[in-house]
Amino acid sequence: MSTVAVVGTGVIGASWAAHFLASGLDVVATDPAPGAEERLRQDVTTILPPADAALDRLRFVADAGEAAAGADFVQENGPEREDVKHALFAVLDEAARPDVILASSSSGLLPSVIARGCPRHPERVVIGHPFNPPHLIPLVEVVPGRDTAPEVVDRAVAFYTSVGKRPIRLSREVPGHIANRLQAALWQEAYSLVERGVATVADIDTAIAYGPGLRWAVLGPFLNQHLSGGAGGLAHVLAHLGPPTEEWWRDLGRVHLTPELAETLVAGVEAELAGTDDHALVAARDAVLQNLLAAKAAQPDLP
Repeated sequence: MSTVAVVGTGVIGASWAAHFLASGLDVVATDPAPGAEERLRQDVTTILPPADAALDRLRFVADAGEAAAGADFVQENGPEREDVKHALFAVLDEAARPDVILASSSSGLLPSVIARGCPRHPERVVIGHPFNPPHLIPLVEVVPGRDTAPEVVDRAVAFYTSVGKRPIRLSREVPGHIANRLQAALWQEAYSLVERGVATVADIDTAIAYGPGLRWAVLGPFLNQHLSGGAGGLAHVLAHLGPPTEEWWRDLGRVHLTPELAETLVAGVEAELAGTDDHALVAARDAVLQNLLAAKAAQPDLP
């Protein structure tokens, strides 16, 4: 594959475009929003090294069909609305060569639902969900729908691997895929703890960022739990800490995102930031991510 169509160039789409360009691919991008091309070029310039000539391989077109027509792979990043996806994928399905994979960055929609917009070739529709920012975070969740051909999943996994991503393949589709469902479970309890007055927003961020989040950035929840069991490993943890954990599960909060709770959460974040500039925070986060990824790559014993 030499050319990728990036359809939708917001935060995720621009990051994808930069990543594909940095991987040596040509990118043809499209977005109907006013000023989209200028913003995309600014975003890509910010992400890529100053001396990088990759912008010479970035082309912007006004029509999604034109972008897909000349592409070897399509990465769609439109709004999370079924009607929008259906209309957009109808255009992509009509324009792209039959062998071209149509991958959606959707963070939660089912690929079978998205594929309803592809009457010609629903078998080539797959979720290729990245994590923000895609040019840094390696994970891509590859999710097939009911009609997705197995070889399409294989090719999508191979493509993402070839551009330096760490794809995982879901055996079946579920709303929110894997990582967002895990995040949602944590958010549910975090919101509940704030609502019940157990802790502040800042306390909860600190608890994760300076506690288990540090270990989760190195190993996943199962391997961390295994290591915490000493010589007995995960079997020891499940035998001795399983029953108390089940008690905690029964005490977890069931929360509704009321306007009052939303206001409390937003106020908590504003208090935690205390005037910190969001752009500076993003730059600091990304610098740490780059150092962390480099450190992980230098450790051959990490899975």
